[in-house]
Amino acid sequence: MTGPTVRPATPADFAAIARLTVAAYEADGQLKGEHGYAEVLADVSTRAAAGEVLVAVDQASGTVLGSVTFVLPGTPYAELSGPGEAEFRMLAVDPAAQGLGTGAALVRACVDRATALGCAAVVICVRDGFAVAAHRLYRHLGFVRTPEKDWSPVPGVQLLGLRLALPAQS
Repeated sequence: MTGPTVRPATPADFAAIARLTVAAYEADGQLKGEHGYAEVLADVSTRAAAGEVLVAVDQASGTVLGSVTFVLPGTPYAELSGPGEAEFRMLAVDPAAQGLGTGAALVRACVDRATALGCAAVVICVRDGFAVAAHRLYRHLGFVRTPEKDWSPVPGVQLLGLRLALPAQS
């Protein structure tokens, strides 16, 4: 079996991205007690205007399996990236398609994009106590805990910073 194809999202993908992103966060329990975050997740057009939304699609059917938003420091969706760092946000895989390598393909696409832009690192944050599979994936791909990047957007939500140093470019 071959993995999904990752490509830039088009407006035709936005409804599927909104649906699967909210579904993935709900399935993981991350939207319980959250007021308004589902709407933020579903607002794909605003994310696409502020960064690069990528989709992973099934090669045979063209079905959207997952998505991620890639951003640079100083842009509206950047939360923790500093100079020389790229960041990705809102990585989500349709609950029905999890475990097929979609998340890894999306992370690798972000790492490749950051490398192509000459970035020194990729940073992300993950919610403490949730997204167990995501934590495992990020560790497997070489991301390391970076406690100085931890933060809390609202009381009761603790986000853990992770960083992947990229090879120096010559």
